[in-house]
Amino acid sequence: MISYVALLRAVNVSGTGKLPMADLRAMAQALGLARVRTYIASGNLLFDSTLDEDTLKAMLESSLADYAGKNVPVLMRRADELVAIVRDNPFPDAVGARSMVYFLNHAPPADAIAHARGQQGERIALGKREIYVDYGEGIRFTKLKLPAVANGTARNANSVAKLAALATTTV
Repeated sequence: MISYVALLRAVNVSGTGKLPMADLRAMAQALGLARVRTYIASGNLLFDSTLDEDTLKAMLESSLADYAGKNVPVLMRRADELVAIVRDNPFPDAVGARSMVYFLNHAPPADAIAHARGQQGERIALGKREIYVDYGEGIRFTKLKLPAVANGTARNANSVAKLAALATTTV
């Protein structure tokens, strides 16, 4: 069994894409996933499976589309990948609530930072399938535009660390 985290995009954020976490857990259990649980109400699903990432992503997206009547993108990471994302955070000094990890399906384009617009002191770094952004004083007033994250989903560094810890817990 492999421990995974599925990160749903645009769920329970700013009043869009309402999905009760109990319904998400039930959906995952109906798909035969093991040790199913969620973390906070923003579309973080933790589970174990013997299936590969692409198969799981397709299964979840299909079930979510049936449930929501629209496409709900899912970004997948194995538990060990989340641990590496936390370990490799290029901004360990950043305030966790003000530092974001943008999860992508593929490696970010090499020129992603060059295409950033409105940067006002934010620090940006590329990961394997992530883009890290330290918003310094906070995201509230940022003017930063990162076209490379348009199809991704973001979690703050505190949430990513918690998800990594939960995904590697064997209880």
